[in-house]
Amino acid sequence: MTSIAQRVPKSFVVAPAWRRPLLALGIVAAALLLMFRRDVGDLATLYWTNTTFGHCLFIAPVIAWLVWIRRGELAQLTPQSWAPGLALVAAGGFGWLLGDAAGVSFARHLGLVMMLQGAAVTTLGPNVARGLLFPLAYALFLVPFGDFLEPPLQTITVWITMHLLHLVGVAATVNGVLITAGDKYFEVAEACSGSKFVIAMVAYGVLVANLCYRTWPRRMVFMAMAIVVPVLANGVRAFGTIYAAVLTSVEQATGYDHIVFGWVFFGLVMAAVLAIGWKWFDRAPDAPAFDPAKLQGPIRWRLDLAVAGALVLATAAVFPAWSAAIAGRSQPLPAHIDLPEVAGWTRGPVSTRAPWTPTYPGADHQLFGRYVDADGNAVDLAIAVYGSQRQGKEIVGFGIGIMQQDDRWVFVKKLDDLDGGEVIDMTAAGPVERYVATWYRVGDVTTSSGKIVKLQTLKAKLFGGPQRAVAIHLSAEVLPGHDARAAMARFLAALGPLDGLADRSAGMANSGSKLN
Repeated sequence: MTSIAQRVPKSFVVAPAWRRPLLALGIVAAALLLMFRRDVGDLATLYWTNTTFGHCLFIAPVIAWLVWIRRGELAQLTPQSWAPGLALVAAGGFGWLLGDAAGVSFARHLGLVMMLQGAAVTTLGPNVARGLLFPLAYALFLVPFGDFLEPPLQTITVWITMHLLHLVGVAATVNGVLITAGDKYFEVAEACSGSKFVIAMVAYGVLVANLCYRTWPRRMVFMAMAIVVPVLANGVRAFGTIYAAVLTSVEQATGYDHIVFGWVFFGLVMAAVLAIGWKWFDRAPDAPAFDPAKLQGPIRWRLDLAVAGALVLATAAVFPAWSAAIAGRSQPLPAHIDLPEVAGWTRGPVSTRAPWTPTYPGADHQLFGRYVDADGNAVDLAIAVYGSQRQGKEIVGFGIGIMQQDDRWVFVKKLDDLDGGEVIDMTAAGPVERYVATWYRVGDVTTSSGKIVKLQTLKAKLFGGPQRAVAIHLSAEVLPGHDARAAMARFLAALGPLDGLADRSAGMANSGSKLN
């Protein structure tokens, strides 16, 4: 095997040509982190407290190591400030603004990382940036992502678990994410979906694919294996937990799962993936990361180093200022609101058998009440009203709405929509079961989609219009002799248009709507 360039000695001394650019980059990066310290704090909290993103704690040290092993090649390049790098800073800043206006933390965090990448490209120039292409791109793993993988991975885990249980003769049944085996009852929760390990394996797989392979077909095959093997292994882990509980007890199996089928099991899976891929490694561990001779081209649109640093900070500062300028937009709300009167239904006491209320900690008004018809059918109505939205005061977000984190209620499955509202089936210890339908009113749109809520919130923030946001939930307990869904449908028909209810709750005249 031959390397792509002559090996060069690794120096511990910073070359004179690199001293000022590195100092400037350090100052600019520190200033950006200070300017966006709220997002830095949010990221640190996520890394430290959310096990799904615990692997992000290792990304920065890995990036530093990737730069360090390139130091010999980088020493042969001359940093030169470059004006087009400001485009990446501006793109990141605008993405941050969109995330801040819409209340999407992923966009804010991605925007911050892109601004830091843009700072490096601007102060060090295109030749150095090409040499640092992989470490700069790998910085994207600093952005927490992957929550969207949990529902499909839950479904796959349930499918694998059920087939394996039937294969060994366990008479198990499934309802959504709930598995019943004999007299034992199990939930394949989000934490059991394996998403946290799959997300970490993606970061791990990308690193190994870059360091150990030169050809893209081999890299792609390794990445596919790094994703598929953990998914299959997680299904085996879930099956092993349930099967052990069937043979022993739930308490013993759960403890065994946490100790063995957790970190140790997936550590072995990670080692197995690496061992399988080892046979096809086609890049020497000490091979040069790039050929410096190929990155010595002339640079156009140069900038003075001090000017480049100042322009990076000035460009980034535009977007927090823009955000502050539109942050004051708010919808005036009435001082007091009441639940509506509904023909054919009277107010009744709320449930003590299975108490439930949605959670909207940032709402300006929040109402909850029970309605009962002449046949004894009961429907709960919940309304939450926001005059405006901002970070910490969103109508859609983690732990906001129907269920909280570590709630007594467990999501079972989605049901068919009810007049455009998303309906879910959930259960709690008892067992008790409840259907909940959800609608949101944001801007001029009534929807059940959280994504549309975010888009309409962004539109209202950037371009004006109604700033209020309203959440409406209809819910009914599933009881013998009562059709919960039919009762919800009859109540909804008697209640009238939901856009009108939402606008009246926000002190607005109904101005018509589009249902999405």
